[in-house]
Amino acid sequence: MRVVIVGGKLQGLEAAYLAKKAGWEVVLVDKNEWVPAAELCEQFYRVDVTKNAWTPFLKDIDLIIPALENLEALDSLVRSAHNAHIPLLFDSKAYRISSSKISSNEMFARTGVPRPIPWPECGFPVILKPSGASGSEGVRLVKSSLEFKNLLDKGLTDWVIEEYLEGPSYSLEVIGYGGVYKVLHITELHMDEIYDCKRVIGSAILSDELRNEFEQIGMNLARTLKLNGIMDIETILHKGKLKVLEIDARLPSQTPIAVFHSTGVNMLKVLGEAFVHKVPWTEFKINEKFGVIFEHIHVTDDSLEICGEHIMADAGPLHLYPDFFGADEAISNYIPGKTDWVATLIIKGKNLQAAWKQREVVIQSIKNAWGIRHYYDRDPNYAEQADRIYASGS
Repeated sequence: MRVVIVGGKLQGLEAAYLAKKAGWEVVLVDKNEWVPAAELCEQFYRVDVTKNAWTPFLKDIDLIIPALENLEALDSLVRSAHNAHIPLLFDSKAYRISSSKISSNEMFARTGVPRPIPWPECGFPVILKPSGASGSEGVRLVKSSLEFKNLLDKGLTDWVIEEYLEGPSYSLEVIGYGGVYKVLHITELHMDEIYDCKRVIGSAILSDELRNEFEQIGMNLARTLKLNGIMDIETILHKGKLKVLEIDARLPSQTPIAVFHSTGVNMLKVLGEAFVHKVPWTEFKINEKFGVIFEHIHVTDDSLEICGEHIMADAGPLHLYPDFFGADEAISNYIPGKTDWVATLIIKGKNLQAAWKQREVVIQSIKNAWGIRHYYDRDPNYAEQADRIYASGS
């Protein structure tokens, strides 16, 4: 199958990686050339898809995969796909709801989805989120009424304001096609100090009861949206209760790769084949096969830091390396002799504890190779996270 991925940043990197694992031929299109996914494809073209001149690139294409969040570009892809009679792996109606935190929170309220208490019904501290941003972009923690008043005086429009919750975060993808829905594998997210995901645990540490609850939330949301594509749901476990933080009806980054290595299920392949053949997938079970650690690092000549995913976005074209200092794979801009580089490490073990132990071996191997003196993981919950992994019994 020959696919075109539109957008070469982190979503495009995810799509290109999974498309290659599916055995597909990948054509990548982006209006910029210095993008992370530029080297993970057979062909790359610098093209602005909002211009009519891009349609010749659809020749002999079986599937269009959007990997960007620009509404003008997405609208152009919807028109182009329709005119060229090529399936587009995208649900524009679901995306317009999920891309506005205000709209998605209204849907949560109507359908009884558990979510953080909105301000002013909650006290301080509160979290402020731009309604139209995704992930950690623009998120702010406000600890006092005085700090909040100062922000209000500067003007806040289209912001979601809600209670600040503490606890482990989890992610779940749901796919839908032709009225058939499937929840996939729950992953655990570890955040850095600016609420950007620095590590995905491919085997979520969660009770069976809470897993079932999360999966039911996912199915109900997919049915409500009449999802025809993919949706990512992020929750937080606060005082024993799951609360939905946000949904995104588009291909996410990080978690699909972690799910692929943990279960062997390539969600892009499953959904892409449904769109191309116009037939939903045959029902299948998801079994955890490996414990997986998916983690971002930044290495300089004397330091190694665990960082949020944002460090990968501006690192230029990335390459896929097998057996990288003991990691099963790494996606990195590393080349021999380079003294400042980043990498996403993919580390597997027979269970989660084994993967975590191997992760420690990998980190130490990199530190030894570079003579690194300084190691940073700017997260006060790091020790607690490690303890939970060792105590998980998975």
